[in-house]
Amino acid sequence: MFSEDCERLLLYCKEPKEFGASRNDLPLSEEVKARYKNPDDDERGAWQSVSLNAQGGHGTKDQFYDFVAPNGKVHKLPEGRCWLYTWPVMQEKIADGRVWFGATGNNAPRQKKFLFEAKAGLTPNTLWLANDVGTNDEAKKDTVRLFGSAVFDTPKPERLLGRVIHIATNPGDLVLDSFLGSGTTAAVAQKMNRRYIGIEMGEHAVTHCTPRLQKVVDGEQGGVSKSQNWRGGGGFRFFRLGPPVFDEDGAIQPDIRFPVLAAHIWFSETETPWTKPKSLTPFLGDHDGQGYALLFNGILGDKSIGGGNVLTRKTLAAIRAGASGYTGPLTVYGERTVLSDASLAEEVVTFKQTPYDVRARK
Repeated sequence: MFSEDCERLLLYCKEPKEFGASRNDLPLSEEVKARYKNPDDDERGAWQSVSLNAQGGHGTKDQFYDFVAPNGKVHKLPEGRCWLYTWPVMQEKIADGRVWFGATGNNAPRQKKFLFEAKAGLTPNTLWLANDVGTNDEAKKDTVRLFGSAVFDTPKPERLLGRVIHIATNPGDLVLDSFLGSGTTAAVAQKMNRRYIGIEMGEHAVTHCTPRLQKVVDGEQGGVSKSQNWRGGGGFRFFRLGPPVFDEDGAIQPDIRFPVLAAHIWFSETETPWTKPKSLTPFLGDHDGQGYALLFNGILGDKSIGGGNVLTRKTLAAIRAGASGYTGPLTVYGERTVLSDASLAEEVVTFKQTPYDVRARK
């Protein structure tokens, strides 16, 4: 029944107080700057006048007095109000030329607030006008310019994402967009010198997001490019996720291949990517003085049920033989072990059972 003229952004943060202390202000707008004038040619530059009184309930008894201006005129407080300062402080403000009595000197006193002393920016408010942050229509025109046609019904304008990223992050911070869409967030993050991760399941990750980011790297001049003085540079990496390790019940997928599970276990243990060797062996490598091995999917050539996936003296010897000279402590993943706790301790081996000890990635 009504035409919708607004969109909504939801803000989430772990600790609101911490976000309030760390978030960035918006730059002073031209409208705000225009409030500052210099009618008395003050050498300190442009200023604006603000009230010199406040609610009376907030003041002390020293803030209630009749105000005697330099020209002798007496200024009385409005009912229920108090002066911002005690009389000695007020006299200091007058001597420093920070109290304005109007062009004739007879107006009610007001305080001069100089532009050079103003905060560097404005506290973001809850209403963001389309003139400031753009519209879906603007974003559609950008996608037509970039791709030759509109790809999505509701693309986000770069100016909107620019404001979000400016408020919430600083250069070098990491921005995550887990539904990358047409790649606007990543494009703006690149132009604003932020690191970023974009995730997208659709084929447009290849057909649109990647070409768009390449254009950004090459110096594309749409969106926020001019405001950010963007001239191109940097780069990005494109990855395809492998098959999922776990099924819906949390069990390891029955058709998972050895390299996929090996990479998952290695990352879970070391938080570093695994480099697949030219020749696969149960020994995955060593990291920070700890070796890792996986008995899985007949890696030792034993296709019998569980045969090559059980830690025995024989399979342990095979792991050591393929360890390229590594003789340190070892963590072995397998279906089960026939070695006793004493034998494991003697061999400095920690056994972890699949699938139970295979943890999801951190």
